[in-house]
Amino acid sequence: MAQALRALIAAALLAIALASPPAAAVAVGPRAPSWAELSPSDKEVLAPLAAEWDSLDAARRQKWIGIAKRYPKLGPAEQQRVQEQMGAWIRLTPDQRRQAREQYKSLKQLPPEKRQDVQQKWQEYQQLPPEKRRELSSRPPTTQQPPQEKRREPDSRSGAPPAAKP
Repeated sequence: MAQALRALIAAALLAIALASPPAAAVAVGPRAPSWAELSPSDKEVLAPLAAEWDSLDAARRQKWIGIAKRYPKLGPAEQQRVQEQMGAWIRLTPDQRRQAREQYKSLKQLPPEKRQDVQQKWQEYQQLPPEKRRELSSRPPTTQQPPQEKRREPDSRSGAPPAAKP
């Protein structure tokens, strides 16, 4: 479970790292190429997706093609990271992918400073020794919820809500 959570986080962060204005540069159309129609360089980059490629919808194929087109411009370390995260993505179940997409959408809706804070925390997490990361990932996730306003109980004698205090 903890490994799946890490994979979800990694997939969401990959999406954040790679989702940028170049999305407009991706040719968006009603049809995306089948695996057989991809260029040899795109096939090489997208190799982890080969088995599922033809079952992906056109929009998803276009997004992956956009990543493949940007791939040669990345440094070797970034290329390796993309390949690793693509492999992690393909190992996710459809439900885990859906959760990762939802998490990505919620991160994209954060104000820039909050998004930057999340990225900073992720980078700090990545710098931790592997044993500390395993320890943290084995804990149940903590969610910070805003304090809830105390609800007034109905008047036990009449069942009516309590009168508002001036």
